[in-house]
Amino acid sequence: MNGRETLARLAGKIKETTKAYRLVWLVILAGLVLLALPSGKEEEAQEEETPASATQFDLAAMEDRLAQALSRIDGAGEVTVVLTLQDGPRQVLAQNVDRDGEEGREQTETVVLSRGSGSQETVSVQELYPSYQGALLVCPGGDDPTVRLKLTEATSALTGLGADKISISKGK
Repeated sequence: MNGRETLARLAGKIKETTKAYRLVWLVILAGLVLLALPSGKEEEAQEEETPASATQFDLAAMEDRLAQALSRIDGAGEVTVVLTLQDGPRQVLAQNVDRDGEEGREQTETVVLSRGSGSQETVSVQELYPSYQGALLVCPGGDDPTVRLKLTEATSALTGLGADKISISKGK
């Protein structure tokens, strides 16, 4: 019974302090609610960063991913990949085309998006990845015809290169 009496006294003291300091408790509660709410600025910054990083082309990362995948082919061993590019990554920009039907003239303007405080950005419609020109694969199993065929097919499927653009050599 002693524990119940102690709890009853404690509950009584809490009720007294809430009546006397009601505004203080209300301010503390409002502060806790505001802290629990998301600010939104962090989410906007993450959304802006994600598309830029997702669309960037990294040749070294592609070579590493391809080397890891090809190294798993039975008999190939550790594969080293070197890729060459025909051209770099490009962006297709949005354009307004004004046509004068009577005179047959066309006037094109690149669409520009104004973002307050004087900053402007072009509007990208499409991003084109670079096309590959050739591939060199070096691996211990490079002299086995079966392994060479598997490596050629896999590299062709992943890069779009024909078999004549893929060179496979035996390595150490």
